[in-house]
Amino acid sequence: MKQYLKIGKIVNTQGIGGDVKVVPWCDDPAFLCEFETLYLDKTHTSVSISNARVQKGNVILHIDGVQTLEEADQKLCGRVLYMNRDDVELEEGAYFIQDLIGMKVYDAETGALYGTLTNVLETGANDVYEVHGEGKLILLPAIPDVIKETDLEHGEMHVTLLEGLLDAL
Repeated sequence: MKQYLKIGKIVNTQGIGGDVKVVPWCDDPAFLCEFETLYLDKTHTSVSISNARVQKGNVILHIDGVQTLEEADQKLCGRVLYMNRDDVELEEGAYFIQDLIGMKVYDAETGALYGTLTNVLETGANDVYEVHGEGKLILLPAIPDVIKETDLEHGEMHVTLLEGLLDAL
């Protein structure tokens, strides 16, 4: 599991005081506003956040030490923000999407390999996992009746398919 996870991208400046607009890459833009420290790019250079707010689905951040529009434009625009996984405590049964991508998906009863989890679709009611294997795409609802075990340590997920799911393929 990666220690630092992508959480958004700085796409523009906002105002003249050095604020930046961030497109969040998380379920809820307000989640990004909870951090006092974020990290820039793959070097994970830490930056302190002194102010954060949601605006029209994006996040407006003020990063300490950046005081002008020009500074924000030159130093920050186009950069990717990361969070440290140690800064978040997830609820039981909740996972970072980036940890799920690439997991091998097996039948909970037979152990047969269905494929690799390649994407998570956020549908509102529940997430749906895209699993690709042997030229087939399986869409699995992320509900307890289907997802029996998620083993992050071994990169495996064990599932029980709903009746008729494979027949539809």
